[in-house]
Amino acid sequence: MIRKKFSVEGMTCASCSAHVEHDVASVKGVNHVEVSLMTNSMIVEYDETIINEDMIMKAVADGGYLAKPYIKNRQLNSDNQRVEKRKLKNLISSIVLMVILMYFSMGSMLHLPLPKIFENYQYAYLNGLIQLALLIPIIILNKHYFTSGFKRLFKLSPNMDSLIALGSGASLVYGLFALVMIVIGIKKYDIDLIQRYHMELYFESAGMILTLVSLGKYFENRSKRKTTQAISKLLDLTPKTAVLLQDNQEVQINVDDIKINDVLLVRPGSVIPIDGKVIDGISSVDESTLTGESMPVLKEKTSLVKSGTTNINGILKIMATCESNDTTLQKIIDLVDAASNSKAPIARLADKISLYFVPFVIGISILTFIIWMIIKKDFEFSLARSISVLVISCPCALGLATPVAIMVGTYKAVNYGILIKSGESLETLHKVDTIILDKTGTITYGKPQVTDMIAYDISEDELLKIAYSLEKNSEHPLSYSINQLAISKKIDSYEVINFESMLGKGIKGTIHNQEYFIGNNNFMNQAYDQKTYQELVNKGKIVIFVFTKNQVLGMIALKDEVKPTTMEAISQFKTLQIKPIMLTGDGEATASVIAKECGIDKVIARVLPDEKAKVVEKVKAQNKVVAMVGDGINDSVALTLADVGIAMGGGTDIAIESAEVVLMKNDLSEVATAIYLSKKVISNIKMNLFWAFFYNILFIPIAAGVLYAPFKLTLSPMICALAMSLSSICVVLNALRINNFKKEKIKNEKSYTN
Repeated sequence: MIRKKFSVEGMTCASCSAHVEHDVASVKGVNHVEVSLMTNSMIVEYDETIINEDMIMKAVADGGYLAKPYIKNRQLNSDNQRVEKRKLKNLISSIVLMVILMYFSMGSMLHLPLPKIFENYQYAYLNGLIQLALLIPIIILNKHYFTSGFKRLFKLSPNMDSLIALGSGASLVYGLFALVMIVIGIKKYDIDLIQRYHMELYFESAGMILTLVSLGKYFENRSKRKTTQAISKLLDLTPKTAVLLQDNQEVQINVDDIKINDVLLVRPGSVIPIDGKVIDGISSVDESTLTGESMPVLKEKTSLVKSGTTNINGILKIMATCESNDTTLQKIIDLVDAASNSKAPIARLADKISLYFVPFVIGISILTFIIWMIIKKDFEFSLARSISVLVISCPCALGLATPVAIMVGTYKAVNYGILIKSGESLETLHKVDTIILDKTGTITYGKPQVTDMIAYDISEDELLKIAYSLEKNSEHPLSYSINQLAISKKIDSYEVINFESMLGKGIKGTIHNQEYFIGNNNFMNQAYDQKTYQELVNKGKIVIFVFTKNQVLGMIALKDEVKPTTMEAISQFKTLQIKPIMLTGDGEATASVIAKECGIDKVIARVLPDEKAKVVEKVKAQNKVVAMVGDGINDSVALTLADVGIAMGGGTDIAIESAEVVLMKNDLSEVATAIYLSKKVISNIKMNLFWAFFYNILFIPIAAGVLYAPFKLTLSPMICALAMSLSSICVVLNALRINNFKKEKIKNEKSYTN
């Protein structure tokens, strides 16, 4: 299977995106397709042995739209800017013409001064001709509603443009009919006929529908751009140029031209253009753009730096470790882009309805006209009700309800250093009721320090030398601490042969024909000082033994400190009514001390790395929605099996690839932030969907005239056009409220339920 992204042109409403999605999904070889109305794009997962890009684009074209391979752009190109300016110019022109048109159509009713000639019934047609003359340029300026709408209609996939085209077109045709009847009345000297149709010129309705819908679309698009600016803002974090050191000369180059191993100069105040390694200099770097962490980080020789971060106070020489399209920032951008284009399961109902919504509305409109003609036998009244149904219906509100909120929520998460990979992950997060926390690197720093050394029959230095000789061959986190201590004491190592690592137990190796072991108390059969061991364990320390087959040589105790933010995170989990479970390979006694310190009630200790996945499956079997939090390396299987895998990745490649949610800084409290944000986003989506459904369910019948019989209440086509425009704008503005999210509010949610 291959996954590719396409740009799609011609979509104007949720019905459009639903039709494109349906058409492409029907093509043999397509496994999955998601179309985004927000970004006018489509992601297709397909079997390249069965179909290709051209076949996919043809399926889109057959439906009346245009698809082409997606091309990444750093900023809105000049062509798009020109299109936006042209649309604004057309809108302003339409409004000006509409105001003049309304003056001539409504002037006599409002007692506004009009030419005296209009009072002479013999020239009654002049007012109509002036209105028609003003309407024609409005139609030309907004002709895309007609070209697109009727094109979709003829292809049997009508969209919102079809509704607008039918509504305004019907008003235009009836206006022309009324104008002809006025002329006939003049010729017949039929004053009643002239006066009747003089009040039924529908030119202002046609113009008002087109103008108000265009005005609504303009504000809707402006609001939508506030959400789609997320990726543009991320792109803007990287400078367009960099300073390359070449033959001791400074050369300014385009960032896209940077190659691996290029040496770049980054001055104070400059943004680091590429991921790299510091080869000279020392400085503080502001990494808040990536991690959300406000405190600058010291960078010196061999330190790693990321693109998009800011050098503060020193000159750095860095060697590029990747190219511009493979930086951490670019990966974040790709993730945000993918998440913005993805759909949450909650949107499925709206998508299904959108596919049939417009044909349904057209059917209701025709039925409305027929019913009122039977009941009232008034063509003008029946036509007005029919047009009102067409222009008040709003498939856009349904289509925008979910993607706008997901896009805003995804970018808001990035502000806190949280990467949420898909709409599905975002939705699942709000359901989490159990969270499994790997201890090392998640609850604790993951960098235990040696605190005690107890040697028997040998010196402490000799005990450390034996341990160092074995541990330097191991990749276990405890090994690093022992090795660093030995290096700091300038202790040399012995030559080790037959080294072997036994997963979850310990290591062994031969030194001078003697086999040595390092591991926990379950790994050996020898008697040991249980009193001292217990005292160390009761302090939350990890105790390992150095021994041979015949005797214990000593104990080394290490302590992995709990992160200061862990206690706050556990408290937030409980506030959100989420049960935390600690998972660790430590013994029960050590694990219990750490858990008590953090406020965790349930601990699962002595878990081997390959058993973590089984724990996740066991908890899920209890009908729990489980989030697994780990470092994204040793916990990859467990992360995959959880309902939501959350990697405390620090922005590493492995972490980004291993889970559905990635925390750019190793702060457990951001897990609570992600879950709380998810609750707010899903709540916003539900509100949007409710109002979108409520709006259409309530106002379509009112527009059809159900309140006319009991209350003599109807809605004119102009009011309906305004209502339709406002409905979409309201949905987008409601989603933008997510930007007001503050993680501090979690503390105030004392009884938040799912």
